[in-house]
Amino acid sequence: MTSEASTAPVVKQVKNENLKKNRIQVSNTKKPLFFYVNLAKRYLQQNNEIELSALGMAITTVVTIAEILKNNGFAKEKSILTSTVGMKDEAKGRIVHKARENFRWIKLPEPSSCPVIFRHGFCGYAAAEQFSDDEYECDYENHPASSSVVNIDEWKWKLSMMLRNDKDQEIVSRDKRDRRDFEQISRLAKHMGLYCELYGKVVVASKVPLPNYRPDLDDKRPQREVVIPLSLQRRVEGLLQEHLDRTLLNSEKADPNLSELDTKHYVENANTDENADSFLDASVMEKVLQRQGLRMRNMQRSWQESPEGKRMLDFRRSLPTFREKERLLQAIARNQVIVISGETGCGKTTQLPQYILESEVESGRGAFCNIICTQPRRISAMAVAERVSTERGEPLGETVGFKVRLEGKKSKNTHLLFCTSGILLRRLLSDHSLGDITHVFVDEIHERGMNEDFLLIVLKDLLPRRRDLRLILMSATLNADLFSDYFGGAPMIHIPGFTYPVTAHFLEDILEMTGYKLNSFNQIDDYGQEKMWKTQRQLAPRKRKNQITTLVEEALNKSNFENYSSAVVESLSCWAPDCVGFNFIEAVLCHICRKERPGAVLVFMTGWEDISCLRDQLKAHPLLGDPNRVLLLICHGSMATSEQRLIFEKSPPNVRKIVLATNMAEASITINDIVYVVDCGKAKETTYDALNNTPCLLPSWISQASARQCKGFDAQIDGRCFPTKFMVLANPERRGRAGRVQPGVCYHLYPRCVYEAFSEYQLPELLRTPLNSLCLQIKSLQVESTIDFLSAALQPPEPLAVRNAVEFLKMIGALDENENLTHLGKFLSVLPVDPKLGKMLVMGSIFSCFDPVLTIVAGLSVRDPFLLPQDKKDLAGSAKSRFSAKDYSDHMALVRAYEGWKDAEREGSAYEYCWRNFLSAQTLQAIHSLRKQFTYILKDAQLLDADESINNRLSHNQSLVRAVICSGLFPGIASVVHRETSMSFKTMDDGQVFLYANSVNARYQTIPYPWLVFGEKVKVNTVFIRDSTGVSDSILILFGGGIDCGGMAGNIKMLGGYIDFFMDPNLSECYVKLKEELEKLLQQKSPELQNTEGRDGIEMLFCLCCLLPIKQELQDPGLDINKEGKYLMLAVQELVSGDQCEGRFVFGRESKKPRESSDRERFTKDGTNPKSLLQTLLMRAGHSPPKYKTKHLKTNEFRALVEFKGMQFVGKPKRNKVLSEKDAAIEALAWLTQTSEDNHDEDNKSLPDVTDNMLKLLGKRRRSKRRPG
Repeated sequence: MTSEASTAPVVKQVKNENLKKNRIQVSNTKKPLFFYVNLAKRYLQQNNEIELSALGMAITTVVTIAEILKNNGFAKEKSILTSTVGMKDEAKGRIVHKARENFRWIKLPEPSSCPVIFRHGFCGYAAAEQFSDDEYECDYENHPASSSVVNIDEWKWKLSMMLRNDKDQEIVSRDKRDRRDFEQISRLAKHMGLYCELYGKVVVASKVPLPNYRPDLDDKRPQREVVIPLSLQRRVEGLLQEHLDRTLLNSEKADPNLSELDTKHYVENANTDENADSFLDASVMEKVLQRQGLRMRNMQRSWQESPEGKRMLDFRRSLPTFREKERLLQAIARNQVIVISGETGCGKTTQLPQYILESEVESGRGAFCNIICTQPRRISAMAVAERVSTERGEPLGETVGFKVRLEGKKSKNTHLLFCTSGILLRRLLSDHSLGDITHVFVDEIHERGMNEDFLLIVLKDLLPRRRDLRLILMSATLNADLFSDYFGGAPMIHIPGFTYPVTAHFLEDILEMTGYKLNSFNQIDDYGQEKMWKTQRQLAPRKRKNQITTLVEEALNKSNFENYSSAVVESLSCWAPDCVGFNFIEAVLCHICRKERPGAVLVFMTGWEDISCLRDQLKAHPLLGDPNRVLLLICHGSMATSEQRLIFEKSPPNVRKIVLATNMAEASITINDIVYVVDCGKAKETTYDALNNTPCLLPSWISQASARQCKGFDAQIDGRCFPTKFMVLANPERRGRAGRVQPGVCYHLYPRCVYEAFSEYQLPELLRTPLNSLCLQIKSLQVESTIDFLSAALQPPEPLAVRNAVEFLKMIGALDENENLTHLGKFLSVLPVDPKLGKMLVMGSIFSCFDPVLTIVAGLSVRDPFLLPQDKKDLAGSAKSRFSAKDYSDHMALVRAYEGWKDAEREGSAYEYCWRNFLSAQTLQAIHSLRKQFTYILKDAQLLDADESINNRLSHNQSLVRAVICSGLFPGIASVVHRETSMSFKTMDDGQVFLYANSVNARYQTIPYPWLVFGEKVKVNTVFIRDSTGVSDSILILFGGGIDCGGMAGNIKMLGGYIDFFMDPNLSECYVKLKEELEKLLQQKSPELQNTEGRDGIEMLFCLCCLLPIKQELQDPGLDINKEGKYLMLAVQELVSGDQCEGRFVFGRESKKPRESSDRERFTKDGTNPKSLLQTLLMRAGHSPPKYKTKHLKTNEFRALVEFKGMQFVGKPKRNKVLSEKDAAIEALAWLTQTSEDNHDEDNKSLPDVTDNMLKLLGKRRRSKRRPG
């Protein structure tokens, strides 16, 4: 032992105050072993644990030290640990084996207190010398073991210093060692409460959460060399100069006082009109309303006394709500706010508003009563209004009416209006106090939609100013406490419903009942040949946990299934929660058909793809696929209304109806003969990742509230039982589908313990969707801070989500830098469409290509009209590609599809046209309705001319239409980079993205455009972009948002520097000036609503929204930019149409070298051919002409090499041979004409006749010709 100790690594103290003192390192030194053993003894006297790091040296040395300590009694009370962090896997295995062998003698009296002999993953300290006695213990060449630990120690110090310094927010490292040790660094950062991410070759540690992608750290972010033909550039520059000259001339002639006088005249007229209106005699109006109230009372009594009215009253009295009628009316009269919760089936939505109206009518004040009842969905508002009008014996649109987007039935006699939450919000924009409204019902508040939460904030602020206003909140669930507390402890009333008993079976019960056994193979879902990859993916081991599997693991670990058979327990251990389980659903349906009583079955699935595949599998089953025994139907939102009606019809005798549905059946409809529900427990829910600014669509577990509502199937509207075939339910959720008109059974395909782990309620929409439109509406209320306003919500969204929305609105020009609404923003706030689509509408009207843009905006506002049947996907994709006509645009395909449908409709063949081209006639009809609405709004805003030909005189210019699409969809921009055999797409927020399979651009091998603009992206497993359109560099620069000049000539930056453009300096100046003039011209056309003393501009905005004619003022209402800015518009059209996308992407360039741009300008000036110039210079020097060699690259480009006098110069890749040879000649000329730095004159751009390198060539030539003597 003595001889070994003289040469072996030993123990050494680490002198670092920031590190724990009970750790020591082993080092290969020449000091005696006992010196360090005594040092270890001293530390063991003060600490209960000592860790020996064997990084980079022999494990036998550690064993020797441990044995000495053991012999001195330390192993009886202390723990000795070793580590092999950083070593190769083979070395680790041998050391573990050796450690166990040598430490076998360490035993303590109590087994439970035995020390940990070996701990994997410990970050120890570094050896002083990177050397090992055992060749297998470390890499002699790179010494990763000891190097890694040194690096970790450095990071400990760096992270500690960052935490102490308030100014430092992150550490950015490009060191190769940090990439190698990233896992250890990440664990260390997490332990210290920090965040760590690896971005390609860069390691970042930060105090704040880090996104998935950082464009500022991406060496391959989009950097583009822009090239356009020189002739095109000169034409554009000429037209631009002509525009500037004419603008200067016109400005000298303009009268600056004209617009001010016009404005003053308008204000005077407006005030005069308002004063005239104020003379209306209020007493006369009151007498008119009193007479109307008497007529309403007589009509009501007449209906109630009729035989049909009596039958309806008898039915209404049978509802649970009637028993609480007097109590409810008294509570509403005494309290300004009341919260009512009622079980599904109690009749709260149809009866409560009627009770108030009937009470007021009976007292003779019916004409003074105006009630608004909001519903979360348009279909609910329409159906409930129709039912209430029927109960009152009146036609729809008289006393009872409805108002939803694109549709409405109401009159001046309407006193009970059912509408969507958005309609009431629009009214609040104009009438902040709801002056003539007496009662507001907000139904289904438990759904927590974005509009509902926004509405509650506004109403809460309104109530102190309107003490006479009554607010009634209604919910179908028992979470009324939340809303009561929000309104300062408002009274709560619960209305019990009537339901039949519902039996709930969970997964363990179903397995016990059916005897079905789950294994790893029968849970694989068959998605067919077209989706074979999806089937095979289920066979691969799951490496990453998701929300579904994580919840299940935690729930199952806490559960005990001792009351169930061993077969059930074994099946539960094999259960795959992230699979849908087609085979298991098939077995459950067979059990219901064979052993349960008659009744229809409703199966909840996650999406259309799962429904289609399950339907195909069930059709192949001998029982479930037999049409004489089973009627198999589908319920999905993409289906036409006529097809959806089939699910409400009764099935033939002895035929069981099975309906496969998404959560649409949970949210909107009720089927009256459903007795059984099969609930998979999952739904595809849209969430919003604010950190990465990306919407996500992933399957997730439903809430407990949704699962509880799976009981109960009826023919009701929000629980009111009616003898009708087709009824709509506002929000009966899943278990609530059964047990309303007869006993029901619900089969939950997940264990009870998993159900108990569900969240109680669904996450509010305010927390899981982007807030762009909401923030724009909030700013239209003249709110100072959007974040402060939303902080008053029931559950405020995270500030980052609000900041993302505000930045987006600034980017599209709706807000200025001070977050105030611009003229464009005021107009966009009233358009019933997403802000970016509203901007596209405005731009389409300004640039006289309105019709195709109108179709695109309408199409993007509804469901995709292109259908993709599961069994005819290829045919449907080919049909869509035909509409694209190889112009690389989903949006243009939509335009052609709509125009073809209109032509077919005129010929009477619209149905055949839709069937042949896989189009939804219902969606196309919705697009047609939206087109009419948008056209009316823009005409009223004076953005459209009465002559349609003027609005569409440039609609034939597809490049200009692309430009308008770009202006609306920006900043949805993706770069298109061609690789050897594929294309890659990259965005600013997500980095690498992919195209949806149903996009026309996904069918192409190459796309000639360098950029794609898109309106929507969604993260499923990876990020996908939906409909897209290819655009050129010129379109993106001119129509894609703000640009900044880079730090050198010819450099333009966009999106905060994410996109870099490099070009000729003259061309960059042309782009910048052209964009400035274009923005000035657009400002003159921007809609601006006049604010006067007596009339709020917001009121006028609402009038516009309600399609009422209003008086508007544009900065120049009669301005025709194609006339006033004729030459500017010609320049824009010339540039966007003539750009042939001849540039290329470059990567990793901080700034373009000045010499390169200078050389290219010098050698191609005035059309000079660089090849001819190079040959001339060489001939002058007495050399032979240069030789060129050209290579065709895999990127379909050419690279040339020029050779002379034993020297070679290589040019950049170009699109053809001629350009590549010219570029190689420019490289050679740059060397030939390079002068010394002392003699170089930066201002002199002329080509020198004799330079330093030319003199060398000439000198060599002359010396070679000299002969002795």
